Amino acid sequence: MDRMKCILVCLVACFFTLQLCVADPIFYESFDESFERRWIVSEKDDYEGVWKHAKSEGHDDYGLLVSEKAKKYAIVKELDEAVSLKDGTIVLQFETRLQNGLECGGAYLKYLRPQAAGWIAKEFNNDSPYSIMFGPDKCGSTNKVHFILKHKNPKTGEYVEHHLKFPPSVPADKLSHVYTAIIKPDNDLAILIDGEEKKTANFLKGDDFEPPLIPAKTIPDPDDKKPEDWDERAKIPDPAAVKPDDWDEDAPMEIEDEEAEKPEGWLDDEPEEIDDPEASKPEDWDDEEDGEWEAPKTDNPKCADAPGCGEWKKPMKSNPAYKGKWHAPLIENPNYKGIWKPQEIPNPDYFELEKPDFEPVAAIGIEIWTMQDGILFDNILIATDEKVAEEYRQKTWKPKFDVEKEKQKAEEAAAGDSDGNLSEFQKKIFEVLYKFANLPFLANYKLKIYDIIEKGEKQPNITIGILVSVALVMLTIFYRILFGGKKAVAKATPEVRPAAGAAKPVNNEGSSSGENEGDKENESEDAAAPRRRATRREN
Repeated sequence: MDRMKCILVCLVACFFTLQLCVADPIFYESFDESFERRWIVSEKDDYEGVWKHAKSEGHDDYGLLVSEKAKKYAIVKELDEAVSLKDGTIVLQFETRLQNGLECGGAYLKYLRPQAAGWIAKEFNNDSPYSIMFGPDKCGSTNKVHFILKHKNPKTGEYVEHHLKFPPSVPADKLSHVYTAIIKPDNDLAILIDGEEKKTANFLKGDDFEPPLIPAKTIPDPDDKKPEDWDERAKIPDPAAVKPDDWDEDAPMEIEDEEAEKPEGWLDDEPEEIDDPEASKPEDWDDEEDGEWEAPKTDNPKCADAPGCGEWKKPMKSNPAYKGKWHAPLIENPNYKGIWKPQEIPNPDYFELEKPDFEPVAAIGIEIWTMQDGILFDNILIATDEKVAEEYRQKTWKPKFDVEKEKQKAEEAAAGDSDGNLSEFQKKIFEVLYKFANLPFLANYKLKIYDIIEKGEKQPNITIGILVSVALVMLTIFYRILFGGKKAVAKATPEVRPAAGAAKPVNNEGSSSGENEGDKENESEDAAAPRRRATRREN
């Protein structure tokens, strides 16, 4: 019996020992103590920004602080042992708080691979090679949580940056947020913000990274040339068509409306503007140097209640006889061969891959340029267990976030809707709008939509107006996609030259031709519409 008790006690002890071992992260930095002598600040000339060991605003918790605006910063921590990313699950996690917001700058980490012989930490800079770059970045049209893998091409030996496509956007507030990247042994990747999964991907899927880790099997033959007699025109002007005899190309677009009559009460002898009777010549006015002084003009008050002032002219209207320049109608091109594409040949750089060849992590660096100060980094963690990362989020991040959230709600309630703060509802709206702006087919209009959204973030009281503006932009884009430019013509089935492999389809989305055609069509429609004669004030 005593022997059984001893065995049970040993088993329980082993179980708890195993649990403790599992719960230990590979690397953890809390910044509870000063970073000096443990983290090395770059001594390169470009990096003038000063790092400080400072408390997070409203907390007793310390972090690594970006203390100055419009500076470059670089700091690095070498690990005791390099961390392999090839075996099992790896979790990369850290907190950052944008205490003064982030209009233009980065707040990401670089997980450095082993450096060349002779490298020293104080020489850390933008050129120091990394394995993974992960974290927030926002400036202009960029608003994303980066995940970039630098992967070595086994054929060429070159390292290539592979960017996660359609990453999540950066939270638009000044609260503490925790960013987590989970690299799984089945080649899957998960990006979490505040413990909530925002993006999933697979390293080997061609649609998840740009460029894909696995190159295309075939590529267009760079030596293939389009034959001189290759005709890509699906439609051509009908050579047999003749301009109708009654087609008048010289007829004006607009003519005077002969039926129009001058409105009753029109003041022909009254000018639209008069000298401002309250204006007086400045005392320091010098006629010789400044010229003869003239009083500024002001609206004629007599015109306010009248239908109009000054010489009346008949308004213009659309000319029913206007037809514009005649063009022969288009017909099917009998010589049409389709859009020419070079034949495909085997890609000399192609390789197959069962798993990414991750480089180990030998150091963690922060190398950023930012226009804002107040960026605070904290609780940097590398672990092999997702549960460990969750435990640290609950222990280190969640209490701070809850306090900040409650304070934010109280401030919003006290300030009301007109103080320029974003409400929770408004933040969700802007987050959705940012996701819309990142849709692939909106690439050409991304900057315009971002401009509108950013104005709304700065002036939350006009959120409804922003929604209407974005909706109008979206409707305009959909209209142009569906109806813009010249009327779409049904293309004949293209005859494609024989190739070594299936040709990659040409993507015409985002080309400027359709937009330009739509603009021209809109201009002609605007010009054709009747308009009133401009007054002298408008001129």
